[in-house]
Amino acid sequence: MTSSKPYRAPVLADVAKAAGVSVPTVSRVLNGTKFVAPELTQRVQAAVKQLGYRPNSAARSLRSKQRTLVSIVAGVTTSNYGYARTIQGIETAARTAGMAVSIAVVESADDERVMRAIDLALCQPTAGAVVLEFDLAGIRAAQSLPEGLPFVVAGGGSGRADGVPAALIDEEAAGRQLTEYLLRLGHETVHHIAGPTHGKRSGRTEGWRAALQAAGAPVPEVMPADWDARSGYHWGERLVGRDDVTAVFCSNDEIALGAMRALSDRGLDVPGDVSVVGFDDQPLVGLWRPSLTTVDQDFEDLGSRAFHLLSRLLDGETDLETSVATPQLVVRESTAPPRR
Repeated sequence: MTSSKPYRAPVLADVAKAAGVSVPTVSRVLNGTKFVAPELTQRVQAAVKQLGYRPNSAARSLRSKQRTLVSIVAGVTTSNYGYARTIQGIETAARTAGMAVSIAVVESADDERVMRAIDLALCQPTAGAVVLEFDLAGIRAAQSLPEGLPFVVAGGGSGRADGVPAALIDEEAAGRQLTEYLLRLGHETVHHIAGPTHGKRSGRTEGWRAALQAAGAPVPEVMPADWDARSGYHWGERLVGRDDVTAVFCSNDEIALGAMRALSDRGLDVPGDVSVVGFDDQPLVGLWRPSLTTVDQDFEDLGSRAFHLLSRLLDGETDLETSVATPQLVVRESTAPPRR
């Protein structure tokens, strides 16, 4: 039968009462700071098990000065593929190291919202922070963290000028790689459906533009989209009937899948009429028909690299080099030479 009383977590006093000992005795048993007679220790341990008592790790870390909590500061779209996989990588690495993770969501780049998220993160006994710089909110958060707090950033790029330890994915190099691959297939140019930049520079778009300029190819106008498949579908519809479009570089896999579906719905063949590439290599794009050519961004590795940088920072290392990885091209069925 379910009790109508609200749940109350047991505290030290409850354990002491159940064991028939004093609160200081319970504290000594749990902390292992002083000798306690074996008979009393057994009574305390039995009471802890019976009541389901869980020590307050936050209070314990404050007393011992050994902080075991890592705060992740991220923009509001934490459910997006890249955010979610990066967080998973941080959490897995932290758990292996015996540390816990909390997440503070920055709802916007507005100063008040940024400080609210930082206050939420720092009201806990935080050892250090990992900031996801995937959007402007994350960038502002990194700029607003208090001096003296150990933190690293995770995001896109190939380097930093501010000296902040960083784990990065070189999206610009990957954007160039995809575009150059399509040009090598014989396409005269590559059209680009770009995801939102949220006020920051897009390495994917910069890599696309640089590859076209280096090849002396025409640089079409960028088609701005959201990160979802419906936005890709919208642009796919608008590409139908355009003889100048033979290859399309989409800023993520979801946009690419939406664009391919729109082209297929209107009788065009991918890749016979239009080659389409994505970005990220999400788990199911290899099973799509046609399977999607894309680049593999290892976000879990990004999160793991960020945590290990933070761990080294917490150990007192100061000369930390930026950790950079370049996504790998994954060629599948959605690309082919243009029809002559």
